[in-house]
Amino acid sequence: MPQPRVMLVVTGDDFGYCPRRNKGIVDCFQAGGISSVSLLVNGSAAKDAADLAKRHNIPIGLHVNLSEGVPVCPSLRMGSTLITPGGFFHGKMGFRQALQRGQLIMAEVELELRAQVRLFKELTGHLPYHMDGHQHIHVLPEVREVFAQVLSDVRIPYTRVPVESGLHDCPWLPSYLHRFYTQVEKDALDSIPVFTRYGIRWPDVYLGLTTVGQNMSIPNLRRALSYALASASSGASMSDHRSDPHVVTAELMVHPGYPSQPQIGGCGEGPDDFSQSADRQHELSVLKDPALQGLYSQERVQLCAFKDL
Repeated sequence: MPQPRVMLVVTGDDFGYCPRRNKGIVDCFQAGGISSVSLLVNGSAAKDAADLAKRHNIPIGLHVNLSEGVPVCPSLRMGSTLITPGGFFHGKMGFRQALQRGQLIMAEVELELRAQVRLFKELTGHLPYHMDGHQHIHVLPEVREVFAQVLSDVRIPYTRVPVESGLHDCPWLPSYLHRFYTQVEKDALDSIPVFTRYGIRWPDVYLGLTTVGQNMSIPNLRRALSYALASASSGASMSDHRSDPHVVTAELMVHPGYPSQPQIGGCGEGPDDFSQSADRQHELSVLKDPALQGLYSQERVQLCAFKDL
């Protein structure tokens, strides 16, 4: 049986986080390294990012944020279960802990999600082509139901389901990251029946957890892609809506950019270590490497956007 053709969406996350991230993402898009972006509407450079997407015709979706910075919904900024006494979201792990303790009100989650969709539309002039969650917040228990309802109501067709084949065969991942990714995968698998019930779609396979930062390399991307293709050919892909057995749809999550400068950017609290690290530029360099284009050609991979799937 011939190897299937791959329609690959390479999504640059955190567009709008800071001016240097925006510049790196645009440079990466122009070099053919990414084919889509996810916008943080509460990022300090969100308006600039939306303007850049319009100017360069970059397909853009919404990177819903409930964990970093401040809400965009005015009433929630005045006080809600989603923020700390200091007025900021609880953080990547803090949000998860508050959710586990039953301290978050889902009606407030819904208010914020809808407010972020509205702001996205104001900034870009259209609805997102896809919508996913910053720090994978959208697949968490309870949140996933609200998230799916909002997508269904406003008719955003695509999301991300972060389950990566080969995750459990990555000796280079530190144990704390492996634990976190394993939990993300479990939450994502539990989200599939919910997203299916609401008629939401996602690509057949997902890549990106095993290739973040310094772990991104041509050999590691080749490995992730081969695992994904093996999973799709064996019928073990996450999606059961493949209309063409000769085509596999996939998403690769990436975080390219130039390192944020201290105190410039972020979502209200300044940029975090992740954005200030040299890993952002490392990803940018790998994604722009002509050898990666060679790999895509060899593996019959065609870059596209969610709207092309």
